[in-house]
Formats: sequence, C-alpha cells, structure tokens
Amino acid sequence: MGEVGIRIIFLFIDVILPMAAGYACRQKQWLDEKQCNILIRINITIITTLLTTLTFWVLPIKPHLMLLPVFMVLNAFIPVGVIFLFHRQRKFTSMADQGSYILAALLTNLGTLGGLCGYILYGERGFAYAQLTAVFQNFVTFFIAFPLGAYYKYSAEAGGHLNLVSMSWRKLFINWNQMPVVGMALGIALYALGISRPQILDYAFQGLIHIGAWSGLVPIGFMIEFAALSRYYKKTFDLVPIKLLVTPAICYVLGTFCFTDPVLIGTLMILMSMPTAIFSLFAVRLYNLNVNLAMSAFITTTAFYIFLFYPVFYFLVHLGYLTFT
Repeated sequence: MGEVGIRIIFLFIDVILPMAAGYACRQKQWLDEKQCNILIRINITIITTLLTTLTFWVLPIKPHLMLLPVFMVLNAFIPVGVIFLFHRQRKFTSMADQGSYILAALLTNLGTLGGLCGYILYGERGFAYAQLTAVFQNFVTFFIAFPLGAYYKYSAEAGGHLNLVSMSWRKLFINWNQMPVVGMALGIALYALGISRPQILDYAFQGLIHIGAWSGLVPIGFMIEFAALSRYYKKTFDLVPIKLLVTPAICYVLGTFCFTDPVLIGTLMILMSMPTAIFSLFAVRLYNLNVNLAMSAFITTTAFYIFLFYPVFYFLVHLGYLTFT
C-alpha cells in the first residue's frame, strides 16, 4: 500500500472514527455533558499544551517563513471582515448566536485535514508547509478566538450591553484555556537555549498526536445533532463561499507578491480554503454559546470542502490547468 493510502487510513482512524465514536456515545448515553466538557479541557490544557511545547522545541523560525503567520491572520480576519462589512452577523439577535457565528468564521481546520490534503497533492513538502502553517494558527486560536468566546459569553450574560471598562480582562486572557500559550513559550525558550529534544520524545509526540485527535474529536461527535442542522444551515451557509472562495482568492493575489514557490502557493490555497475548525466548536462549547449553530457551519463547510472544492482543485492541478506544481 502506498503512502497516500496509509494517510487516508489514518484520516479514517484519527478523524472519522473518533467522531463516529463520540456520536455513538451520545446516542447510547455512554457520555454526558459534564464528561464531554472535561474531555475538551483535558485536550486543551494537557494534550495540546504538550504538543505545542514539543513542536516549538524543534521549530527553527526562519526569516523567509515569517510571512506564514501573516497569512494565518489574514485567513482568520478576511472572513470576519466580510461578515462585518456586510453586517451578516446582524441576522442573529442574541450575542451568543453572533459569537458562535463569528467563531465559526474565524478558525479553519488546518491540522489534520490541512496536513492530509497538502500531503496527498504535494507529498512531504505540502505536509511540512501545512504543519508549519498550522502551528502559527495556535496564536490566533488561544490569543484571539478563546478571549473572543469569553467576550461574547459575558456579553450574552449582560444582555448584550457589556461594559468593556468594567469587564474582567484577567478572566479573558488569564485562564486555564490559555495553557497552550505557556507551552509555546516554553518550547521557544528550550529551542533558544540550545537544549536538544530527547529522541524518546519523538515517539511520545507521535503518540500524543493520536491521543489528541481522539480526545478532540470524540467531543465533536458527541456534540453533533443532525436535527439542529436543518434549523441553522441556511443561516450559516454564507460561510461556504466566504471561507472556500473569497478568502483563498484574496490570499492567492497577495501570495503571488510574497512567494515564488508554486508548491508553497498551492499549499496555501489548500489551507486558506479550509472549513470551520474543531477549535471553533471547543470555544463555543466552553463559553456556553450556541453549539448547534457552530456545528451547522462545521458540517456544511467541511462537506463542501471534502466533496467539492478539494477534488476539483486536485484534478485541476493534476491535469495542469492550475500551475501549482
């Protein structure tokens, strides 16, 4: 079996299977709401913190790659900018619904899905670019998305009239959900000090990848309610063209001014068009916003990406119509 086939098998084992298991746990009542939240917090405060520490420990921040974080910021804020420009968030009356909608637009699924799609088309180079780019999205996730979730939570509790002066900024930025930021700082410090990462931790990292996938995606499967999809998919469907067409188009134009490597540009197109991230759902869940609304965006954008956008992009590149090779 080829390497691509092995990657697809791992996609099933580490993405589809844990989500199916989480959904089964809900239907069979093997897991309750409290246990689901505990699993999410373990994933964020322990597993993700360890993974970010180990990743940044061996990550050389080279000057020519420093533009990748810029594109991650663009990838987050172009959809949000389009939403606010056309006042799309106003179709939701409650701050909790608005927060769920914004968070669904803000983050993209770069980790497992982005790495796999990059690898299938471009091999190890595409996978490496995807993983390096995904590392930088952690800054957006834990410095912006989670505090934003807290802001909308407190706004909803205040009836939509939150006083920014009197709100607790400490709670917004200093809480257990920010532990991966500590992991990043620790990893960067270890690398800067020239301390080599022990080889045994390479094996630990591989194991943590799979543990992280399961501890992260079982709660996602648990949160799926297909009955709620019909209630919200029309209101969140506009995220499909915003995230899968508008955002990558803008990033492509800007990318041609910054990079000359066609594989890097092609990988960026794959990543800039990624669907809603699971960490969007985590933020919505942890801050008691509208999970069903965010889940609707997650299912809709993921389905369009996997079954339409990526196959079309793959064959256009493979057949030479797009010169990202």
